[in-house]
Amino acid sequence: MIALSVDLGHARTGLAVSDKSGFLASSLCVITEYNDERLIEKIAEKAKEVKAEILVVGLPKNMDGTEGESAIRAREIAQKLSERTGLPHYMQDERGTTITAHNFLSAGNVYGKKRKQKVDAVAASIILQDYLDSQKG
Repeated sequence: MIALSVDLGHARTGLAVSDKSGFLASSLCVITEYNDERLIEKIAEKAKEVKAEILVVGLPKNMDGTEGESAIRAREIAQKLSERTGLPHYMQDERGTTITAHNFLSAGNVYGKKRKQKVDAVAASIILQDYLDSQKG
């Protein structure tokens, strides 16, 4: 089952996609968009393009597990994406994924402008891989 993962940001949103077997997540792209409605449309187009069957949206919880404004926005966008695409969505805790993405990029000697362009897509792949791994048990 092909899954599309979304790491929402205020300016940049990272996307990742799984292989058909649901075993491996790969970074797809970063969408730069400030308007939520246009962002939803662009993500829906990507979902159709990759033939996604489910959506996995990062849930930005606070470190103590509570949910703030960003989590509320993520839930709203996930619901709208589901309605727009007809695909089911799952919320995946994304605590620590951006830090992990920066660590991966540092290990690969990716810095500067290239790093800024890739970090959100890498974070989306970490979110998706966490989801995929949780489904294997």
